[in-house]
Amino acid sequence: MEPLDLKSSVAAPSGTPENQEFTRLAIACGGTGGHFFPGLSTARYFQQHGGEVLLFLGGKNTASQAAIATAYRIKTVIVKSSPRPHNIPSTFKFLRDCGSGVLTARRELRRFRPDAMLGMGSFASATAAMAARSLHIPLFLHEGNARIGRTNRYLSRWARHLAISFPPVNATSCKCPFTCTGMPVRPELLAPQPSREEAIAELNRRYGTAFRPELPLLLIFGGSQGAAVFNRILPEALLSLNTTVMQVIHLAGKGKLEDVTQLYHAAPFPHLVIAEADDMGIFYSACDVIVCRAGASSIAEISLFGKYAFLIPYPYAAEHHQDDNAAVLESVGAAMVVNNDCFTRDKALDLIGSWLSRREEYAGLAANGRRIARPEAAPALIRLMREEIARRG
Repeated sequence: MEPLDLKSSVAAPSGTPENQEFTRLAIACGGTGGHFFPGLSTARYFQQHGGEVLLFLGGKNTASQAAIATAYRIKTVIVKSSPRPHNIPSTFKFLRDCGSGVLTARRELRRFRPDAMLGMGSFASATAAMAARSLHIPLFLHEGNARIGRTNRYLSRWARHLAISFPPVNATSCKCPFTCTGMPVRPELLAPQPSREEAIAELNRRYGTAFRPELPLLLIFGGSQGAAVFNRILPEALLSLNTTVMQVIHLAGKGKLEDVTQLYHAAPFPHLVIAEADDMGIFYSACDVIVCRAGASSIAEISLFGKYAFLIPYPYAAEHHQDDNAAVLESVGAAMVVNNDCFTRDKALDLIGSWLSRREEYAGLAANGRRIARPEAAPALIRLMREEIARRG
């Protein structure tokens, strides 16, 4: 990956300082991991190439997210924020948290004096983004999903530019220019990955499993919220196949490990059930096919590794944006999308049976996912901001 010189100047129009530097960046993210981790990945890239970052965190999980960022020596500020109100009590809470969050963010932005503010979407980024606007700090946005979310649609009227992970399905709702730069993924996933054989050998070493490279391996994740399709229906369907010519890795989610492990107790095939994993690269490298939700980060990572996926979009995602994400991977032939309500035991049996009987065909389709992969997403996002700042000052 070509290093990015943050201090290099870009040809600028008359009236713009020719030596304009872009060395300080504030990033507003938080809430779900789908907003936090892309923001953290961008922060890590910017910092690794000589920049200084201040991360604004809002919504839930701020303490754990701040601890993760601190481990990478990235400064954080926690600001209050609330989702869009739906009744009178929640309206008062929204206004109170919004006011408090903006005041906190303004104070920290005055101290830090960033060259730009990057909002990663969701209500958790709104207060810091509004504070940046009030201080005339150039505002940029990133949208992880194929559908531009409510917060980014609102903030786009004041933003210089919006970067988006996939071609937007609602482009006309954006009030500023937009560019498809891709989803910034964790730098560890961009490092050279092991071969499938090496990954399987490493899993056997770490977990004491007996996986074999010649057998197909299915990776399942997405049940952290207790989704029955992953943690009940799918294991029951796999067990009913009563086959020994497949292997399964199931990431059950926090608090679900014991129940899911019990379901696999009598499985005749090699399997591994764990709650979650930080090093997803080893699992992506080892597997042949994936069953999961259709979060933006998952789509970006699956395409990066060139895997085939059976996608079951989360039915309660805001504005059904996971359906839009899933359609991106399906459009190149690297995924099959199944409605959550339609994913029955029989449907699961049909899908897994089809894959096991047509492995080579699915392997060929999986490679199509690389056509939408954007491993240069983080540098592209930083470059977009740098060039826009140099152009407009």
